[in-house]
Amino acid sequence: MSFEINRTNGIPYYIQVRDALQDHFRAGTWNPGDRLPGEPELCRMFAVSRTVIRQALSDLASRGLIVREKGKGTFVAQPKIQESLVQKLTGFYQNMVEQGLTPVTQVLKQQIIPANARVASRLHLEPDTPVIEIERLRFVDDEPLQLVTSFLPYELCPSLAHEDLTHQSLYAYLEKHCGLMIARGIRSIEAVPANEYESRLLRVKRGAPLIMLDSVSFIADGTPVEYYHAVHRGDRTRFEVQLLRVRGSGESSDSSANQFDDLPPSGGFVLRP
Repeated sequence: MSFEINRTNGIPYYIQVRDALQDHFRAGTWNPGDRLPGEPELCRMFAVSRTVIRQALSDLASRGLIVREKGKGTFVAQPKIQESLVQKLTGFYQNMVEQGLTPVTQVLKQQIIPANARVASRLHLEPDTPVIEIERLRFVDDEPLQLVTSFLPYELCPSLAHEDLTHQSLYAYLEKHCGLMIARGIRSIEAVPANEYESRLLRVKRGAPLIMLDSVSFIADGTPVEYYHAVHRGDRTRFEVQLLRVRGSGESSDSSANQFDDLPPSGGFVLRP
């Protein structure tokens, strides 16, 4: 794979350098976590000025593809976990397993508590109704990616209060042992800064960007089964949205818009190359 710059095609040099570096990342010349050569060495490799190299590196950094650490150097960033907003209701654990990744859950808290006003409202319960609170830190390949707290009505699955969820899916347990199959969910998403507690557990700086999800899951009859609040590391997570065209009133039923009707639902977490 070449480090040569085409000096006649009119494409700015920094873009060619940026794209060439991305090609080398994909090819494994430098893998995630590897330190890149310094600016003088990159200037020599590409036969361009330091200004060009700095522009290319700045663009890569803004895209989250490299990480600059003061006094240490520039490193290839870890690939981001990608989650679809049109998501299969299989849960984080199962999504990771399906992709050949190694998810691990550290259960930080698992207890029966009275539902506060917010939790009671989400689960359509009276305040102080017993709920199971489960706080989990989720890892992929030994790296913390998600901090999630789930609340479930105690009466729907009492055995869950004492079940070890370290190496199993919550949704799979609900289905197998409590007869509760999640049928649909409502989810909101927003960006938030990491507080001190979150930054310590997720190994990011306080104030670092996190992606916050609030979700309620229901069984087929409309009963809320789980309310959860989760934060994902913003530097390791990207969300993908699947868009489908809805046929307007002026379009015929055999319109080309129907080509989207049979698209399979996307979902789960996938590792971005």
